[in-house]
Amino acid sequence: MPEQKKRDMDLSTPPAGVRGMTQLDRGAFRKTISVPAIKVKKEVINKLMKSLKNVALQRPGIKRVVEDPDDENHRLVLLDPFTISSASCFGESEKAAMKQLEVSTEIHTYDLELAYENFKSEEVLRAVLPEGQDVTYGFSRVGHIAHMNLREHQLPFKSLIGQVIIDKNSSIASVVNKTNIIDTTYRNFQMEVLAGEDNMATKVRENSVTYEFDFSKVYWNSRLSTEHERIVSLLEPGDTVFDVFAGVGPFAIPAARKSCSVFANDLNPESYKWLQHNCKLNKVDKKIHVFNLDGRDFILGAVKEQLTERLHKATTQKKNTVHIVMNLPALAIEFLDAFKNLLENQPSGDSSLPFVHCYGFSKHDNPARDIQERAEGFLGTSLEGHCTVHLVRNVAPNKEMMCISFQVPPEVLFRNRSEEQGQSLSGMSSEGTSSQQG
Repeated sequence: MPEQKKRDMDLSTPPAGVRGMTQLDRGAFRKTISVPAIKVKKEVINKLMKSLKNVALQRPGIKRVVEDPDDENHRLVLLDPFTISSASCFGESEKAAMKQLEVSTEIHTYDLELAYENFKSEEVLRAVLPEGQDVTYGFSRVGHIAHMNLREHQLPFKSLIGQVIIDKNSSIASVVNKTNIIDTTYRNFQMEVLAGEDNMATKVRENSVTYEFDFSKVYWNSRLSTEHERIVSLLEPGDTVFDVFAGVGPFAIPAARKSCSVFANDLNPESYKWLQHNCKLNKVDKKIHVFNLDGRDFILGAVKEQLTERLHKATTQKKNTVHIVMNLPALAIEFLDAFKNLLENQPSGDSSLPFVHCYGFSKHDNPARDIQERAEGFLGTSLEGHCTVHLVRNVAPNKEMMCISFQVPPEVLFRNRSEEQGQSLSGMSSEGTSSQQG
């Protein structure tokens, strides 16, 4: 009998019969439970409720004050059955308030009808999906789109999951599921619409900047908002920023709004299109030079050209900092070798050396060491003591997204022409000797 009473008082668990449902039947979630209540005169309800805030029933869509079917002059205040089971459960402050307003502590029973609308999304999905298996109800919001990453065992329930997410989140009109890994060429992924509108053109606002794009054709990750803000906070007005894998502009546009000189590039034609659009949308199109190139070609072209131009400025002229952002975690580290011998050998202080912020994934036990060693491998030099490695976020179990930041070492960036000439002369001398000996 006690077990039956506990089940009847369960506010958070839908009926057992919904287990295994794959097509949403909202009517199947109806159930009636018994909850405690107290009788209160209509005229003192408002005065009393503040004192009962810790014990009153709180569930989505459920009124805490209902009509008393036996007395039109009174109302019933519904109480949390897990907090109040008898009059002795009231705290001293609650008892004092009830005594002052002449409200009896006698506990009555009220049959409360629960429906689908009264259960939270996680409660619905936990009741439906196979017992003991993980329940996914979290999502990344991209404008009106909820982006989910369902696991294999959840796929038979994907339509139901999508509809529940829409039902329980008024701002969501479409739910999508990623169906494969990110395309490392254009940084987008195939997706399937689980429920709602098949409309992937969306608008998001991040760090006071508005972005518009087609989510099915470009890369966007709402979880990188803090990282975008972190990098932009390092910038000063007048700095130069090269965004090698710019996407739709989450680094480039805030940098331009901070009065930096920005050169933004992306290989994906759709990202390039929306980057241009967002520059105009945020009124920074005059401050950003936009490119549609492979990242390596961008470094060997625009980056080289601009850095060379900076080196020709008068040495007395104040030089602002150069930042190069490389946010393509799956591949960006492999592009670091493009900086080797990028510029001609010219005198330069540390202030002229650009700062690189390069992202990468790591499944290593020591991800910071792993990222540094891989970066050193492509640069051909040690960064020990000259770099910082920042944990951006946990992407998956045993997979971290990291950002390594460093000034490009001069021995990497500059071609030593005198050494090349020396090597050339040495080669000529060896050839001459060989010829004479022959």
